Amino acid sequence: MDGGRLGRLIRPHPPADIEVLSDPRERRAAHVEIVVVLLLTFGMSGISSVLSLIEAELQRGGIGGQTVALNTSQSTLDLIDLIRQLLGAVRLFAIAALAGYLIWRSGVSLHRVGLDRLRRSDVGWGVVAAAVIGLPGLGLYVIARSLGVNADVVPSALTDTWWRLPVLVVSAWANAAAEEVLVVGYLVTRLRQLGWRENSSLVASAVLRGSYHLYQGVGGGVGNLLMGLVYGRFFQRTSRLWPLIIGHALIDTVAFVGFALLRDQLNWLS
Repeated sequence: MDGGRLGRLIRPHPPADIEVLSDPRERRAAHVEIVVVLLLTFGMSGISSVLSLIEAELQRGGIGGQTVALNTSQSTLDLIDLIRQLLGAVRLFAIAALAGYLIWRSGVSLHRVGLDRLRRSDVGWGVVAAAVIGLPGLGLYVIARSLGVNADVVPSALTDTWWRLPVLVVSAWANAAAEEVLVVGYLVTRLRQLGWRENSSLVASAVLRGSYHLYQGVGGGVGNLLMGLVYGRFFQRTSRLWPLIIGHALIDTVAFVGFALLRDQLNWLS
């Protein structure tokens, strides 16, 4: 890769068709909208995660002595548990839908952020995105666990029911849709409209992603911060969200379903 192309990748210019808001009322409204949306979604999750990390560190054994389960049963009654799991997924898809609507409402088409028709190249890039983040992420987790700065993360603690695996797949896609459309597509687009530089909006998006994973420990926070930098830059360069959604969903599906099926063989990760 030549120096000029590398420079454009590291320091991309904002798209010319994303108009920077100049009207003071529109700018204030955009600021208020971003704050409210984040407080209702991942911003509040970030604050809660920071408190969880502090709480864990103040307990005996620190965060390294804690266990965190990502998918847990919500009821002892099988049918009620299933409904609650699906409602959780619906909420995440609704967050993605809200983010998409607000992007469109701001005057930017969903085509502009790569949420139009799924392309064959989106799938290919999604697989690459999963590999680029998934394998190094697993290595970072193992290192963080050995250093005692990350909790023992249990991807699935659901009881062994007939619907467990399908629900885990749905959960993986719901998480991916909500995070990538809101944390990357929505936030980066709205910050562009407020005149933020590309690197500044990239860091803001990545820090937000890392913050709401801090309940897992420092490893979870740092790993997702790096994921946010890679995924955010990809979006800034390509204006495609589908590869990020697919890549994220593949990572979570492998983690959730793989752990559920091979839990006894994965004790070395604890």
